Amino acid sequence: MILNTRYTKKEFEKLLTEKLFNEFAIDIASATDEQIYRALALIARGMLSEKRKRFIARTYGANGKQVYYLCMEFLMGRALGNNLINLCEYDEVKEALDELGFDIDAIEDQEPDPALGNGGLGRLAACFLDSLTTLGYSAYGCGIRYRYGMFKQKIEDGFQKEVPDNWLKDGYPFEMKRPEYSHEVHFGGYVRSEMGENGKINFIHEGYSSVIAVPYDMPIVGYGNDMVNTLMIWDAEPKEVFRLDSFDKGEYNKAVEEENLAKNLVEVLYPNDNHISGKELRLKQQYFFISASVQRAVAKYKKQHDDITKLYEKVTFQLNDTHPTVAVPELMRILMDVEGLGWDEAWEITTKTCAYTNHTIMAEALEKWPVDLFSRLLPRIYQIVEEINRRFLIQVREQYPGDEEKVRQMAVIYDGQVHMARLAIVGGYSVNGVAQLHTEILKKQTLKDFYEMTPEKFNNKTNGITQRRFLLHGNPLLADWVTEYAGDGWITDLPKIEKIAKLADDTQAQKEFMEIKYKK
Repeated sequence: MILNTRYTKKEFEKLLTEKLFNEFAIDIASATDEQIYRALALIARGMLSEKRKRFIARTYGANGKQVYYLCMEFLMGRALGNNLINLCEYDEVKEALDELGFDIDAIEDQEPDPALGNGGLGRLAACFLDSLTTLGYSAYGCGIRYRYGMFKQKIEDGFQKEVPDNWLKDGYPFEMKRPEYSHEVHFGGYVRSEMGENGKINFIHEGYSSVIAVPYDMPIVGYGNDMVNTLMIWDAEPKEVFRLDSFDKGEYNKAVEEENLAKNLVEVLYPNDNHISGKELRLKQQYFFISASVQRAVAKYKKQHDDITKLYEKVTFQLNDTHPTVAVPELMRILMDVEGLGWDEAWEITTKTCAYTNHTIMAEALEKWPVDLFSRLLPRIYQIVEEINRRFLIQVREQYPGDEEKVRQMAVIYDGQVHMARLAIVGGYSVNGVAQLHTEILKKQTLKDFYEMTPEKFNNKTNGITQRRFLLHGNPLLADWVTEYAGDGWITDLPKIEKIAKLADDTQAQKEFMEIKYKK
């Protein structure tokens, strides 16, 4: 599925020359590798923006379903090379740079690695976005715009030293701030109730602290197609930057309280939680990006649709691990407190909208939160979780009368803890593992009670990395060799790579393969 490229080498050289002059007032001969990277990244972003514009124009009225892939981390990797691969421009750009005396590998090395993920969970999320886009599914990735990620590793005297990974210090050309889609997120405070005119009890959240969640969009382009999805990462800004009245009273900490709250929310991925402050910050981070993402999804839906009760027909929230599980009560909150729906109606919508991916077979590793912390930070959300638990346990006791062990193993709130995996299962329509064996263990051991009660929810989705980044881009020589023998269909349909199995006993092919391993 190789498409014709947009630019010839000569056209690209002209474009690069213009971009270098406009951005840095220099010619190619004077440009550094870093300036070449910046100019090239801006060219690629322009191409992506044009594709995105066409994609939105084509799909806005198509009335299709939108996936929101919710995850605490996205280990995206450097974007320039991957974008050029998927735009089918990589070879032409490489040849043009070679003729100009630049090494594309050195150019790509100038890009900071976005510190948005840490390990397998984040890499999986990144590959999912790439695959969703290449396969033609409309999707948003939703996460946090961490300023420092985890840390940058240095080795000094044979020992690891952790230092801040300030990947944003010079700006990042593949992101775009979208303040028009900002949303307010609340923490703490209290909830009071009052009787409305229609006899319905209304719950009012007051006395809270708040931040403004501001999205930054990063384009995710499909391979060889005209589709561009978005990674929407949320930054936090204070609602009120500086309170002069508090400062004049000598209340200096209070004067910048909201600014500090906003700053702390997005500083690092997975803050140390071996103390209460760290636990509190982690829960705040989870609710911050989930509340913003769910609010954004509902607002986007309402721009095109009048009937909120049909939300599940056009929206799915995929909870990648338990970190995004607060999406379940947050959607309930919006449907009831903002949209005015009753519990039963809101619950039906929510349980048809949320889906959960489990990442661990160890029951002791499944995420839990102390009730006192959860209820203090998220009072209205906790009220909703309490009611979910109450209603669910009625079902459990009806189905398993007298079996309190079932209650212990399945209760969303038990022994002073909010069990997030249980909440995700109860509040969604789908539960999947990340490999066939993993899913079978979940069904037979870790989540056995839930599987026995609702077997229709359980299914498997075997995870993996994309062949485009990790073969086509990661090892071009090997990719060309595979294409020679198997055709280029494997780039978007990996099972087609099976055609090379016939080479297992081919001595010439084996020789070629080994030669590639020893080449740069």
